[in-house]
Amino acid sequence: MESDGVRLSVHERGDRSAPTVVLVHGYPDTHRVWDGMADVLAERFHVVTYDVRGAGASGRPSGLAAYRLPVLARDLLAVIEAVSPGSPAHVVGHDWGSIQSWEAVTTPGARIASYTSISGPCLDHVGHWTRRRPSAAHLKQWLRSWYVVAFHVPFVAPFVMRRFVAPRWGRVLRGIAGPRAYVAPTIVDDAVQGMSLYRANFIPRLRSPRERRTDVPVQLVHLLRDDFVTAGVLENVGDWASDLRRRAVDAGHWAPVTHAGELAELVAEHVTAHTASAAPTEEPPAPGSGPGSTSANRRP
Repeated sequence: MESDGVRLSVHERGDRSAPTVVLVHGYPDTHRVWDGMADVLAERFHVVTYDVRGAGASGRPSGLAAYRLPVLARDLLAVIEAVSPGSPAHVVGHDWGSIQSWEAVTTPGARIASYTSISGPCLDHVGHWTRRRPSAAHLKQWLRSWYVVAFHVPFVAPFVMRRFVAPRWGRVLRGIAGPRAYVAPTIVDDAVQGMSLYRANFIPRLRSPRERRTDVPVQLVHLLRDDFVTAGVLENVGDWASDLRRRAVDAGHWAPVTHAGELAELVAEHVTAHTASAAPTEEPPAPGSGPGSTSANRRP
């Protein structure tokens, strides 16, 4: 499918008549980071994964403007419209997939039934958090975000990523997440192009954070051994999400790989709890319908 002229590689599994769950991956992953969770969730739901723009088999537009958060949100909403035209979808995001999903979730009128955020805060929320009185929590997060600064160094950052870091990423990731971690053959291009996500969004959002609120039911999963996202940076989410549920998992950053079953169960609970309210409005039963009737309402 296409969004804003960019081809997106979309993958579906499970019963298409079941509630739709869209999983959005982070950097420098592809949709394959969700394989373990998607297999579990597909036993009960219609599961959709896709390579975000700039990664995997999806298109790689040039220029930072093509990677700004509103554009990424339009991609997600376009995927939802394509795979679930009759009902809102449930969204799960990890890392940069979570960051860009926050943009969609806080967009008024978005057809999103529930949201599970894993290891990726809303950058606008972070921008407001940084304006609070400096504390040890701020310092701890900035120390863990050193690579964000490095990604902004022109010429040097792409060169180092292409020549030294990305070619070795498979060995590094498998050392962290184990042999089940999948590294795409496109990893070098994915890693270099994906730095545009940081360069297009971090400085604008931290310098001029917007008011991004949502009434979508949010499940915020804090990974206790995450090397990149601290508890501090998540502390003010309740100021912006009216229906917030916090969960903690004793896992590192790549929990979708290492703790796929545990995370899948958390997602399934959240989706199930908010499926009834997400169902499309149905017409009153016609005379003669009800028990014993052979007709049924099914989403196309």
